[in-house]
Amino acid sequence: MRPLSRRHALGLFATGTAAALAGSAPLAGARPAPPATVPELGPDFLWGVASSGFQCEGHAPDSNWTRYVDANPDLDRYHDAADFYTRYPTDIGLAAELGVGVYRISIEWARVQPRPGEWSEDGFAFYDNVLDTMAAAGIRPMLTLDHWVYPGWAAGRGGWGHPAMLGDWLANARKVVERYASRNPLWVTFNEPTFYLANETRTGATPPAAIPAMQQSLVRAHDAIYDHIHAVQPGAQVTSNVAYTVGAAEGLVNGHIIDPISDRLDYVGIDYYYGFSPQSIVASGPPDLDALWKMPLQPEGIYYALEHYSRRFPGKPLYIVENGIPTENGAPRPDGYTRADSLRDTVYWIQRARADGMNVLGYNYWSITDNYEWGHYTPRFGLYTVDVGTDPGLTRRPTDAVAAYREITRAGGVPGDYLPTRAPAGCSLVDTPDSCADPVTVPR
Repeated sequence: MRPLSRRHALGLFATGTAAALAGSAPLAGARPAPPATVPELGPDFLWGVASSGFQCEGHAPDSNWTRYVDANPDLDRYHDAADFYTRYPTDIGLAAELGVGVYRISIEWARVQPRPGEWSEDGFAFYDNVLDTMAAAGIRPMLTLDHWVYPGWAAGRGGWGHPAMLGDWLANARKVVERYASRNPLWVTFNEPTFYLANETRTGATPPAAIPAMQQSLVRAHDAIYDHIHAVQPGAQVTSNVAYTVGAAEGLVNGHIIDPISDRLDYVGIDYYYGFSPQSIVASGPPDLDALWKMPLQPEGIYYALEHYSRRFPGKPLYIVENGIPTENGAPRPDGYTRADSLRDTVYWIQRARADGMNVLGYNYWSITDNYEWGHYTPRFGLYTVDVGTDPGLTRRPTDAVAAYREITRAGGVPGDYLPTRAPAGCSLVDTPDSCADPVTVPR
């Protein structure tokens, strides 16, 4: 069965919200008039790029995901993904040329602990070298402890359904924290925990009956490793990023994880991709979840997502941990929206959010290169595109967003008088009811 990737899941939840609200009409707005200019984000704002270990590294050790791919011939063969494992100096150099100061990676448990109770010095040495290269480039790491991948030996005994999983996870996480806390990373404990649960069910890695216990284990693991991080790295910044699901479903979908750990979140990490409106549902029908490049995009939705969590956790810092757009094998999108225009429009709305008092720390583009999108190489999210299936050299070819991002990081945002190329929806379903009843606008 095809796994429920984060980007598929966002579409599913959005569709449910849109279907429920498609008949509603927008109401007269009460927002103030949009500003004629937007201020730059300033030198304290963190610009970054994002990736994950299994999706980008290649040379993958035995894990729950290598086993899943091997067992499902309908999935694209993994090969060596974008081969970050041997090409990390190139990719980090490309990030440095963009002018970013943050690079998100995951420390793969399967690589550093190939057998129970036995850690691999070679595995850790790889990450040592990666972080040394980032430091030399003036880039701060954002380290994810769990991006949905764990060792094959843990998968073989039932994954998160096994009673020893929590203790083993914490033993590894403590090793990672103690080794890398001196690098002053930003930390992500679990990537998108709600969809981690969903994928464990879909892939059969953890029995459905064990999912409620897994949910509690993720909460306990986050709380425990949060305390350990702060003991080892005073002043650390730790989150567990949420996949923003859009609409009325957001609180229900992510609340069961984010609420119990809310007192152990130094910042709220948000992943935002798609936006829906009644018009987009009527025009296109339900989204084709096997064609992510056709999913509707609303760059202003990132403003609504930030606003949602600003209200939910007043004063807590916010960080866009992931954001980007998919194309089909690098071809132009059917809606004509370019990667560069999407990036500039999105940054405009982040500047609007910051100007409106939202405490936004930073922004990561997903992803620095194309990657293995949990079973498939067709969806392309990279600033640099990589043809894994046809180019044995795995050449990094820049998209139009490379020059755009470089200009943005140098200027601290888009120009003050910039106007988005894509106008905001009159009735967005990203944060209903407000985003439909009282939508944001741009100067005429």
